[in-house]
Amino acid sequence: MSKTDLFSPVRLGDIDLANRVVMAPMTRSRAAAGQVPNPLSVDYYRQRASAGLIITEGAQVSQQGQGYPDTPGIFNEAQVEGWKAVVDAVHAAGGRIALQLWHVGRISHPVFQPGGALPVAPSAIAAKGSVYTHEGMKEYPTPRALETGEIAGIVAQYAHGAAQAKAAGFDGVEIHGANGYLIDQFLRDGTNKRTDQYGGSVENRARFLLEVTAAVVDVFGASRVGVRLSPTNPFNDITDSDPAATFGHAAEQLNRFGLAFLHVIEPVVPGHPMAGPAGAPGVAGLLRRAFTGPYILNGGYDRDSAVQAVESGAADAVAFGIPFISNPDLVRRLQLRAPLAPADRATFYGGDAKGYTDYPALDMAAA
Repeated sequence: MSKTDLFSPVRLGDIDLANRVVMAPMTRSRAAAGQVPNPLSVDYYRQRASAGLIITEGAQVSQQGQGYPDTPGIFNEAQVEGWKAVVDAVHAAGGRIALQLWHVGRISHPVFQPGGALPVAPSAIAAKGSVYTHEGMKEYPTPRALETGEIAGIVAQYAHGAAQAKAAGFDGVEIHGANGYLIDQFLRDGTNKRTDQYGGSVENRARFLLEVTAAVVDVFGASRVGVRLSPTNPFNDITDSDPAATFGHAAEQLNRFGLAFLHVIEPVVPGHPMAGPAGAPGVAGLLRRAFTGPYILNGGYDRDSAVQAVESGAADAVAFGIPFISNPDLVRRLQLRAPLAPADRATFYGGDAKGYTDYPALDMAAA
């Protein structure tokens, strides 16, 4: 029997991966007019096709779902055509690629919203901080709490995004339930103060996630749908009084669908921007036990910690973020134990090819 390691094949639902190195979703803010993927994105993703699975940057499922400049959408035909070019290039290079379905909820501003409306959220609680817009930095406004009768329409936005992703040829989709965005806002009791069937108990707070998942599964099929969660991540001013109970319940309930994977962010390095409060217990192991399907871990992993996570059974695959920005051939570098190129943080968001498609592969770097 062949050894299970970071570089061995794995099957996530109906998606066959050549290795267990996953490219994590990362916002790069380079979409063209109309929130259509920039032609440079075709090269960017193709260059990284040796990843076992690429999970794209978040694509908003509606105009209402946007919270940052120049992020791509997945709600109209022009966007589908832009993404199709990306998918075709990755497939031609032998890769697999899933689209992340995204709605930011309160992490937005009226400048991004249809008609200058307020962003929506489970409750009318503003996030602390400010957001970058083309008009400069702006404080987050107090969002409008969704009416109970509106929530089915938001669920339908996710289903439409899934249908559009399927039309573009993606191998699967990931539902973004992490990092303080809309689904996470419903899950956590720090942002969800509702008194209807979507608030209060952990069962009620998980209802929106489960309804979105059911709708996306109906479109794409469970074996090509994953969910991303970040149980202890405080990003975007998000909190929960009992992450183990909240996310343990969510993970357990997701078993009903037979999903392709659960993708959990829980940093393993001190000082990571998505790490929970100092001294707070981790819950990734609990979720691994609660969720019976394929499991992806994410959060500052390096080669050795990723290898250990897979070989120990803590995860079936490990997702890498920033290392993939500056190392398009990350899988090969990890295999060879080659040095990793540093990433230029000044070019993470917006701009052109610089810091996006101009990082050389190993052979070119050595030339």
